[in-house]
Amino acid sequence: MSLVISEKDLDKIIIVGDRVLIKPRTFSEKTKSGLFLPPGVQQKEKLYSGYVIKVGPGYPIPSVQDYDEPWKDKSEDVKYVPLQPKRGDLAVYLQNSAWEILFNDEKYLIVPGSAILMLIRDEDLMKGKTG
Repeated sequence: MSLVISEKDLDKIIIVGDRVLIKPRTFSEKTKSGLFLPPGVQQKEKLYSGYVIKVGPGYPIPSVQDYDEPWKDKSEDVKYVPLQPKRGDLAVYLQNSAWEILFNDEKYLIVPGSAILMLIRDEDLMKGKTG
């Protein structure tokens, strides 16, 4: 089961924390030798790949408080350790860690940074793949 989002603008989506929004690649229905695969075969695969669309800010780290200076503002400025994925990367990830959402009748996945096993960064790879 997947979450259906009725918003029309992808730019309004904000990914939080160490999560990544991925557009899964479409798989071929045939093997290299020409045999047709039933739909259930690809669903059993544990590793999937897809294109990184948006990346969260990263892993939050606590701010260090200087208690010896009481006049300083004690506001919590959250800092983040950034994630490696960048928009346009091809990511190989663990399928069982992903959450599926439907956005504008297209399937997207929210994947934690720890479930991404490998990235392929090619500047020419994403030309024309996202809007």
